[in-house]
Amino acid sequence: MKKILIVDDLHENIFPLLAEMNFEINYQPNIKRPEILEIIKDYEGLIIRSKTKVDFEFLSHCEKLEFIARAGAGLDLIDLQEVDRRNIKVFAANEGNSDAVAEHTLGMILGLFNKLNWADTEVRQRIWQREQNRGIELKGMTVGIIGFGNMGVAVAQRLMGFGVTVLAYDILDKDWTEYGLLAKKSSMEEIFEKADLVSIHVPLTPQTKMMVNDAFIQKFKKNVFLINTSRGEVASVKAILKGLESGKLRGACLDVLENEKLATLSEEQNQVYTQLFEKKNVILSPHVAGWTVESYRKINEVLVSKIREQVSNADFSLFAKRTD
Repeated sequence: MKKILIVDDLHENIFPLLAEMNFEINYQPNIKRPEILEIIKDYEGLIIRSKTKVDFEFLSHCEKLEFIARAGAGLDLIDLQEVDRRNIKVFAANEGNSDAVAEHTLGMILGLFNKLNWADTEVRQRIWQREQNRGIELKGMTVGIIGFGNMGVAVAQRLMGFGVTVLAYDILDKDWTEYGLLAKKSSMEEIFEKADLVSIHVPLTPQTKMMVNDAFIQKFKKNVFLINTSRGEVASVKAILKGLESGKLRGACLDVLENEKLATLSEEQNQVYTQLFEKKNVILSPHVAGWTVESYRKINEVLVSKIREQVSNADFSLFAKRTD
């Protein structure tokens, strides 16, 4: 019987799903890294969420490990080159929270456009200001989606009823035939020229880290709205603040921040964050775009289905290369 170590908190539906495949499960959601390194040599499978970094040191302790399953979308915590070298399979549940991310993205946009965060606060304080809280409409805008994977496609699907033009860019050369009704395949140059609003849905890689910087923001022909529900390190908070203050950014919706450990901010970061948090044309949430009641379950279901497709419990030699 193959053994799986689960080192993060997961919905309880993971247990019967894995039990059907005859895995022996060790569920340790509170385990610390040193403890993991002591026991990981005995496991063929590992399931992580977001607290465990699978780097070279970690992998050097993995004598039997044949697959890593990430209960979420991003794989930036995993040294993909090293797992490939060791012929360790990697699974991610990209589809499991795409609906949640898409709905959260639309919610943030509509909240920002209608000033719902500040209007709500004011009414609770017995302040009744109608003109100051006049909103704008999404209809008629051109929306640029950067990163047209599961998340980007789900956002485009939800935009279909809003009367917008959707331009989508993805670094991968894929077949866009099935997406023709959702978005126009576009270059970054076209998005820079035409977009009124841009929504970021890219993974964190060396190529995308700090992608949204001063130069990036200045490339837009129009003053634009910026939405980031991908990874915080994709966008410089300092550059976003500068864009907001200059007017180049009309507003921002940020579910993620460059440094999300707010107690560890440097003095400079603290100053920048303080100024950002005071902006009325900014909506913030604590990295929860993909974290709904429904996605909590669906992530496990997607993850186990991918393991089931690739794994014969009697023949783990199927593990050859990584699939995302």
